[in-house]
Amino acid sequence: QVQVVESGGGSVQAGGSLSLACTASGYTASFYCLGWFRQVPGKQREGVAAITLGGTTTYADSVKGRFTVSRDTVANTLYLQMNSLKSEDSATYYCAAESSYSRLCVSSREDQFTHWGQGTQVTVFS
Repeated sequence: QVQVVESGGGSVQAGGSLSLACTASGYTASFYCLGWFRQVPGKQREGVAAITLGGTTTYADSVKGRFTVSRDTVANTLYLQMNSLKSEDSATYYCAAESSYSRLCVSSREDQFTHWGQGTQVTVFS
């Protein structure tokens, strides 16, 4: 059974940095696609970043130049380095994993991901 577990959330002052990690387990091979999404209460979940097994990345326009997604393929671990954080980055951040190569691996398509974590809270205060 696939399990996806996020870690690293917390509170940080605006302009600061925070790192998130996600471990996806229960799959014998490397996941084709790993992604980060976020959601604020009362709003729709939005894509943040995604990365393929080959290292191709996509980002939401709102985080380009500030966030960096990376992965450890062997360990099936996903990372998100968040710099220059803004109050509008406050949200619950979710990690998602997909094993099928037939899916589209882009941050804007959460419907392409099968396995999801429970989320980790990020709060950016002024």
